[in-house]
Amino acid sequence: MRVKSGEGFAVSPIRAKVRFDFRQNGKPRGLFGRRRPEELAMEERERQLAILQNVPYQGITLEEIDGAKEVYSLPAPDGESEVAYAPVEMTVRADSIEDLIAFTLREELRKIKIVEPEEMILTNYDVERALFRMSEEYRDNLEHLAEF
Repeated sequence: MRVKSGEGFAVSPIRAKVRFDFRQNGKPRGLFGRRRPEELAMEERERQLAILQNVPYQGITLEEIDGAKEVYSLPAPDGESEVAYAPVEMTVRADSIEDLIAFTLREELRKIKIVEPEEMILTNYDVERALFRMSEEYRDNLEHLAEF
């Protein structure tokens, strides 16, 4: 990413703080009732943390991961049950804006804050690549949904 450096421009990675909230509903547990959504959300968070830590993402480096945030619950849209969310906050370094976009195009994304650089210069080429990457991710998600 090109950033303003004094009178000129320099290439610099992007650092961002990202928050994902992993969602779970209660599920049947055999003959004895349901598992609590909070318990399932914590399990899903652990599973997703393992994936985030062990699967490389193109152009993304995980600098810090905080998976110890408290699980919270909200009423489900049906009004009869609850949905639990297990948050994970992380600091990431991205080589480019399109790598950051690909990493954050997830249903679980709740918040993103660009930490560095304070100012970015996006050329037409940068915007074209970012839009193309978003389009690719969108098409991949549509194809994935069509399989079900």
